[in-house]
Amino acid sequence: MLSKTFGAAVYGVNASLITIEVVVAQGLHFHLVGLPDSAVKESEQRVEASLKFFGYRMPRQKIVVNLAPADVRKEGSAYDLPIALCVLQASEQITTQRNFEDYVIMGELALDGMLRPIKGVLPIAIEARKRGYKGFVLPVENAQEASIVNNLDVIGVATMQEAVEFFEGKKDIEPVVSDTRDLFMSQLNAYEVDFSHVQGQENIKRAMEIAAAGGHNVIMIGPPGAGKSMLAKRLPSILPPLTLQEALETTKIHSVAGKLGSRANLIATRPYRSPHHTISDAALVGGGSFPQPGEISLAHNGVLFLDELPEFKRSALEVMRQPLEDRKVSISRAKWAVEFPASFMLIASMNPCPCGYYNHPEKECVCGPGVVQKYLAKVSGPLLDRIDLHVEVTPVSFDQMTANRPAESSEVIRERVIRARAMQTARFEQQPGIYSNAMMPSQMVKEICVINDAGRALLRTAMERLGLSARAYDRILKVSRTIADLAGTDEIRIEHLAEAIQYRSLDRENWAG
Repeated sequence: MLSKTFGAAVYGVNASLITIEVVVAQGLHFHLVGLPDSAVKESEQRVEASLKFFGYRMPRQKIVVNLAPADVRKEGSAYDLPIALCVLQASEQITTQRNFEDYVIMGELALDGMLRPIKGVLPIAIEARKRGYKGFVLPVENAQEASIVNNLDVIGVATMQEAVEFFEGKKDIEPVVSDTRDLFMSQLNAYEVDFSHVQGQENIKRAMEIAAAGGHNVIMIGPPGAGKSMLAKRLPSILPPLTLQEALETTKIHSVAGKLGSRANLIATRPYRSPHHTISDAALVGGGSFPQPGEISLAHNGVLFLDELPEFKRSALEVMRQPLEDRKVSISRAKWAVEFPASFMLIASMNPCPCGYYNHPEKECVCGPGVVQKYLAKVSGPLLDRIDLHVEVTPVSFDQMTANRPAESSEVIRERVIRARAMQTARFEQQPGIYSNAMMPSQMVKEICVINDAGRALLRTAMERLGLSARAYDRILKVSRTIADLAGTDEIRIEHLAEAIQYRSLDRENWAG
């Protein structure tokens, strides 16, 4: 007898439907075909143990399990539950009232028949609704995540026996329902940190506001303990709120990576990722034997913070250059190719030298001649070229630290950022793929960032006296355009240019002596 149902495989951040067919016939042995990996092949042992635990039997006949399409590799342990149910139906141990073919079924079995959570539930649920399936049967711990998708019956089951009773019609299970929009709106901008907690550092807060308003990448240079990490952690709280579409994209990536947990719902705040400097290339940009999203994709629509930038492996930083430009990462191998979105703001921090106290107002640098320049050279020019703002961070004085003056909250700053982004949305309405000033190509910079004669004179003087490199020119114009947007003006004024010029510290030829 033939039994048939449907599962799914996740490639990148999208799911493809898999047909699961089981035939029990005369003969011996269990045959699993359809290009399964080791985890799928091992399902025979988990399925047999689960069947016996609930008093069923594994037929001592020839069992053929086919996972179609047969030329696409199947990975993971999530096919256990549909295989077990099909074996029971094909061997006539159960008679179903509900049709297997109306549902997508996924779940990993423990040896006692309990169901363990799986990865990538959200893209599978989206695909199931798109294909017109009635429902999605899955582990109860994943049900909340799948319920983000409406017009689909999400049936959460704790054990294999519960799934059997549901299909036999002996047990009615209420579909899990979430009011996604209300939950999303209630958690929007619910950040644990706030700029009002930061005393002093007004110039750095201003630089962060400019970065958020124009989508600019930032590098902070300063001694240890100056507050670089603290300020970076608060940047997501002043970015414009996620749209529902952005939240869905972000949640899909975290679902594929298995980062959502059992009480998962739509991610309502912008992600913040801060990998350690020992991270491998594949962990940073994605990839591996089974392609998984890397840190840059987990930071999609949010912030990626690289602390101690010169300590990262040069190869890891170099592979990040293309995703910074393309806002996606393509991972290609001989037999497959996947694409993960990676539109993020890069915030980096570094000490000015190995000892950390070069240019410190009070402490003396103990690094030898040429050591500072060698340390800075660890960060490649092409990567630095993709960073618009260079900000020098100085330690907060005791008086500033102990002052009781109320600081601006993230909410107040965020309102100004939203107004500036609204101007950019209108400006780039006819330019697909460009949403902020930071994304402007060089030709567009010349058309949009027009400066008057006084501004040109100031810029010429600054480039000559400060020894700024040619690559700083476009960056200064982009940043000055953002500063003008924050001021609510269409014209780039001389004070906007002057402020933008000070954010090019590392381009000064004499910065490191």
